[in-house]
Amino acid sequence: MHPLDNAEYLTPQIVLPVTNTLNKPDNKLQNGSFGGEDEYDEIGYVCPEVLRRVSLGTPDLQNRCKIKNEDTLSTYKSASKGITLPKTTRSSFSRCLREYGSCGNHLFTTESGRRVYTKGRPPWYDQTGKPLKKPYVIGICGGSASGKTSVARNIIKQLGIPWITVLAMDSFYKVLNAEQHELASRDMYNFDTPDAFDFDLMETVFKRLLAGKSADVPVYNFTTHKREKNSIVMYGADVIIFEGILSFHKKFLVDNMDIKLFIETDSDICLARRLMRDVKERSRQCSGVISQYLTYVKPSFDLYISPDRRLADLIIPRGGRNKVAIDLISMQVNGQLGLRGYNPNKAGINNKDVVREVHFYNGVPENLVLINQTKQVVGLMTKIRDKDITRDEFIFYSDRFIRLLMEDTMNHMDYVPKTVEMRNGSLHEGIVKSRQFCGVSIMRAGETLEKALRNVVKDCKMGKMLIQTNPISIEPELYYLRIPRKIQNYKVLLLDATVATGSAAIMAIRVLLDHDVKEQDIVLCSLIMSEPGAHAIAYAFPKVKLITGAVDKTINDLCHVIPGIGNFGDRYFGTDSINLMNSEDEYSSDDDVRIYSTSGLPDIPNKTFIPPTFIEKSCQVKA
Repeated sequence: MHPLDNAEYLTPQIVLPVTNTLNKPDNKLQNGSFGGEDEYDEIGYVCPEVLRRVSLGTPDLQNRCKIKNEDTLSTYKSASKGITLPKTTRSSFSRCLREYGSCGNHLFTTESGRRVYTKGRPPWYDQTGKPLKKPYVIGICGGSASGKTSVARNIIKQLGIPWITVLAMDSFYKVLNAEQHELASRDMYNFDTPDAFDFDLMETVFKRLLAGKSADVPVYNFTTHKREKNSIVMYGADVIIFEGILSFHKKFLVDNMDIKLFIETDSDICLARRLMRDVKERSRQCSGVISQYLTYVKPSFDLYISPDRRLADLIIPRGGRNKVAIDLISMQVNGQLGLRGYNPNKAGINNKDVVREVHFYNGVPENLVLINQTKQVVGLMTKIRDKDITRDEFIFYSDRFIRLLMEDTMNHMDYVPKTVEMRNGSLHEGIVKSRQFCGVSIMRAGETLEKALRNVVKDCKMGKMLIQTNPISIEPELYYLRIPRKIQNYKVLLLDATVATGSAAIMAIRVLLDHDVKEQDIVLCSLIMSEPGAHAIAYAFPKVKLITGAVDKTINDLCHVIPGIGNFGDRYFGTDSINLMNSEDEYSSDDDVRIYSTSGLPDIPNKTFIPPTFIEKSCQVKA
């Protein structure tokens, strides 16, 4: 019996977001920048429980991951706010989060108050790196305050799918000019007519999400009637819920919807809800709300919105309170997703699948560059491979080797000629880099390459990804992403300490491509790569340049590099004292064995996940 068969795992659940606001742009949002105003896009967060399970809980590493008490970390998701994480064994963490490409934050709260975490995003591409699945689109139309958001929220709860994007039509109101703004301040501007929406921008964003690309969604402020400076970046969804008063108004929207829902609610109830919302959330007067409703909202509903019910596949009376309709919709959506081959509990592209397609290749791929194997390079690698070396020595020789790797990588960047004037007045013909560089490290071992890159490239911007292997499905999952804004304008250096099967690197490259980075503008840097892993990456992305300090011939049945260098992250950060890796035969690739946790669920003392290494050593699983 395999050791994993005896382990108990915590099953992630999908429940209500804490704020129940989903993607409403009228909420007061925190500044979404991170490490500089408007410089970074961010998905998810590194929760303290996940850090604890990978032994990243030291103050230094918490600081590098921006995890600290009372930290306010804004992520580019959909406008959820004020979420407080439950107390962990370390401390209480308070965060302000925004949904980005999922049905909510990694932290949700049930109606009973229990908090749970969702899992990461499994692969959405095939062995060639091409997108595999088209998102399932649910269109929700209805009058103002009819309960569209409640229906969306209840559908999310019933589906149980971790990656759902909620795109609200309210985000695409046009910016008002001075005259229109004056009318709006006196409740004399009609926001319920098609002319009030920017359908061109809406179509652009909608099509990018359908294609699996990242999209900048504006945030409309209903108090100032302007768009916020910081937009919301949405990315990565198996299901897209598009809701708004005129969701069925344009043909390009209707044609791409897999199921269309119309919310039918009594007009008196809509008015009561609108009164409560506008007075409480938008600081408006009751008389103005009623006047605007009778003058613009109700007539526009009768003229533009009500006729669209003929396009609906299902009309839902009473909105979110209609549990029978919600159950019916959830069954239909789950059935259609099953026909498309979507199964969140089944492994998609796991680590072994990645290398299985390229087993017939010999040697190294053409796009792999092995740095010059001088005596110094070979000697440093010998020191790093030595299992008897002390941790201080391991860090010293690793940093020295990484610096040489970064220096050699610079020789493969793009340069252009430039003439400079010297102090004596003469001219010199030289070269300079043709474009800016940025680095993106695959946490946690990839972070060890950041210092050397910053020392080589002045003022180099850095991004991070957290990709971990699910020990049940044996497939990589995306948990966290923080990248510079407009990353498509950079030459991107993707950093990882070791590459075994290449599954994490393939996912990271796919993420960069989804953010409009060109394949030829990506360079993967690693201390050591296996031949099968390098071929897997080259097979999927032949234009990506691979630069490494050493190439090992093979990987074993557990997808560990042979002979490898051990678990680089554990050896570098000093976390191998818990015996997760103490020889070259166990977990040789930090690329494939990062975190022994499927979801990082806290506050459940009666169930504990035990890594396979502990099970093999006859440690008991707590019941």
